[in-house]
Amino acid sequence: MNTVVEKKPRLTTSAMIASIASEGQRVKAAPFGKALVEYAASRTNVVGLTADLAKYTDLHLFAQAYPERFFQMGMAEQLLMGAAGGMAKEGLVPFATTYAVFGTRRAYDFIHQVIAEENLNVKICCALPGLTTGYGPSHQATEDLAMMRAIPGLTVVDPCDALDLEQAVPQIAEHKGPVYMRILRGSVPLVLDEIEGYKFELGKAKMLREGADVLVIASGIMTMRALEVAKDLAADKVDVAVLHCPTIKPLDEATIVEAVRYKHRLVVVAENHSVVGGLGEAVASALLRHSVQPASFKLAGLPDTFLDAGALPTLHDRYGISREVFGSRIKAWLG
Repeated sequence: MNTVVEKKPRLTTSAMIASIASEGQRVKAAPFGKALVEYAASRTNVVGLTADLAKYTDLHLFAQAYPERFFQMGMAEQLLMGAAGGMAKEGLVPFATTYAVFGTRRAYDFIHQVIAEENLNVKICCALPGLTTGYGPSHQATEDLAMMRAIPGLTVVDPCDALDLEQAVPQIAEHKGPVYMRILRGSVPLVLDEIEGYKFELGKAKMLREGADVLVIASGIMTMRALEVAKDLAADKVDVAVLHCPTIKPLDEATIVEAVRYKHRLVVVAENHSVVGGLGEAVASALLRHSVQPASFKLAGLPDTFLDAGALPTLHDRYGISREVFGSRIKAWLG
């Protein structure tokens, strides 16, 4: 007698995933690279630099369009930041790209001393933020926002989706001073175009939906997760508001305080970053300084530990930032 064993579907997601989009989700290809190419078309002072990762930050599109304005610095992130600072001193607007772990950990002193201390007009745009790769701690930038927030005068941006990225590129380019922006590469989810009237504004938080029971304050891909969870929990008669904070520094404290004050609801800060030093602690500090006490306050970030390597769907479940697990956490917190 032959026994037929039903095979489970094979998980095809690789560790070094190019996109965090779910199957069937709407996406746009290379929004950062395309937006930069468009912006630079009439601005010859914009230059692009990378540390051997043009293809993996979508800067290869800029290199193809403007080869005379593209600079390949090799695997030398300190040189990358130093050169970008020198170019900015000559009146250029450098966009320096690499992976977030390399741009922050390896080049921190150069960003601090060469770029930020002199308030140079360098735009540091880094891929694979937080838990968007399964290659383990060597590639998972789970503390980049904490590091960059600590540098005086540095603007810090964590866009949600393709629309955010497209609209953020010209705004950070026009901003006078250094910027650190997380970027998503490859096929990037598109969700914010469904929010009527939404536009990215540097330094501004945006209420994407109202809700009486829970307020989720989020940045980056966790804003997308929050919108998904809000739809799921609506079926359970749980009303979830979502406040998107794509600019981590300077934080839009006025909008956050207004969203929390006098409203008796659970406040959850969701971020694709360690619970140490990121958006959650920034929001908590702002509320404390403004003497605002939420009914209940929870952090939905990555744990203060070195994360595992593996396939992203598994890791997102394990660390609580998948759609299903994030929704379950909110329901548990509501009791």
